[in-house]
Amino acid sequence: MQKNKFVSADAAAALIRDGDTVALMGGGGGLMEATTLFQAVERRFLATRAPRHLTVVHALGIGDKATRGMNCFAHAGLVKRVIGGHWVWSPRMQQLALDNQIEAYILPGGVSSQLFRAIGAGQPGLITHVGLGTVCDPRHGGGRMNGAAQDDLAEVMTLDGREYLRYKPYPVHIALVRASAADEDGNISFEHEAANLDAQSIALAARNSGGRVIVQVRERLPRGALKAREVRIPAAWVDAIVVDPDQRTSYDLPFDATLSGELTGAARLAPEAVHDDPFNERQAVARRAACELVAGAVVNYGVGIPDAVAKLVVRRGELDRIYQTIEHGTYGGSLLDGVLFGYARNASAMLDAPTQFDFYGGGGLDIAFLGFGEFDAQGNVNVSRLGGLTVGPGGFIDIAQNARKVVFCGTFAAKGVRLATGDGQMRVVQHGSVKKLVRQVEQVTFSGPQALRRGQTALYLTERASFRLTEGGVELFEIAPGIDLQHDVLDQMDFVPRLAETVRVMPASHFQSEDDRLGALSTPS
Repeated sequence: MQKNKFVSADAAAALIRDGDTVALMGGGGGLMEATTLFQAVERRFLATRAPRHLTVVHALGIGDKATRGMNCFAHAGLVKRVIGGHWVWSPRMQQLALDNQIEAYILPGGVSSQLFRAIGAGQPGLITHVGLGTVCDPRHGGGRMNGAAQDDLAEVMTLDGREYLRYKPYPVHIALVRASAADEDGNISFEHEAANLDAQSIALAARNSGGRVIVQVRERLPRGALKAREVRIPAAWVDAIVVDPDQRTSYDLPFDATLSGELTGAARLAPEAVHDDPFNERQAVARRAACELVAGAVVNYGVGIPDAVAKLVVRRGELDRIYQTIEHGTYGGSLLDGVLFGYARNASAMLDAPTQFDFYGGGGLDIAFLGFGEFDAQGNVNVSRLGGLTVGPGGFIDIAQNARKVVFCGTFAAKGVRLATGDGQMRVVQHGSVKKLVRQVEQVTFSGPQALRRGQTALYLTERASFRLTEGGVELFEIAPGIDLQHDVLDQMDFVPRLAETVRVMPASHFQSEDDRLGALSTPS
């Protein structure tokens, strides 16, 4: 007779021992976050000072920048080491890293997810080209983000004359998983979740490391209630289940069938209303970026200005002319932005994240629209460490390194910038105090030289000027109407770019507040 696997959150938290490696899952806004379990771990530590010295591993950003997600683990003594894909949702954990109170590391989000799967399969780590030439390459920092971090998480190896990185495996003692429902036997369903993420992979890693798989669900179902195809984690993998009847789709959203992809027919295909954001420099960059789209392309959108590109495509009614994807495993639908980046209404398909990253890594991605924190004369981009703080790449490295064309979208400068636009021109009223086009980036999250070796096309688009990666470095080839090339661009850069033989002026339509119709997708010849 099988044991009863249903326990309280506090009993589940008590299964974690000092020194354990704990695998977490989740995305921003509470996406598939096991919040009740996280809070139980924190509650236990604050009451008993146990468990201590955990290693916590997560692929994507988890938290609300306040009290939830990774913030539950952000206590000196509770964690010894964090290997995180994205850190911005936990300022307290960032501060622990800055103060060297923990060992802080980053890995590409896709690498983390795929490494969980490799660990579960008993493989000798993950061997991949992803991360070469970046901060995750042991020759360029090895993912170490502070002085307390001393280990190499990867090593360089050569196979058939080509360089790869081998990311080293490690035992996973605890997997904290979020799902929708569990039946009496312990079979787990994701049916009402807004994504799959890497839940299956972290459960597999813990199960085959001899660890424990703890699952938080919203519903307890009778035996036989789940169809075999609805079960994503079988009972044989599961050790403990915690039911939270108040579990929500996100921190602020109750269950929503449009986000879990459960609608069919006319209900799913109904056009989504798109909120019109006030016209500003972000919209101008998005319009210019959208000119790079071609019909039939497989596309990924990152967070930030790329959100505006995605909205623009929907507003123009052209979503059905491309294949829209995000690294969380979702295809199609209307993407949510801000803290809800990672959610999509009425998606057409939902895969698990490791499979999505397989598709990207194997060459399936045509165009990626990504943000940038800063870039330099070699075309290197930094998004992983800004102002000394650990930010982490999320899926950025996996995506940027594998797209055939990568379009970086961002504002030209930061802090104190004042711009005027909307009448067909762009004017700089006040220059910012922080330059984003720098002589050398603080950390390499995208390698220009590696991109050239792989034959990638890389563009760097701002509201003032457009740049592209060439064998001779970054080249300026466009400026916005109303911009003075010397005063507004070249004098505000820390390096001197190559200049195209002819520097074009961007169309005035990109800078007109009343026109969102121009620049429709081209059709490949």
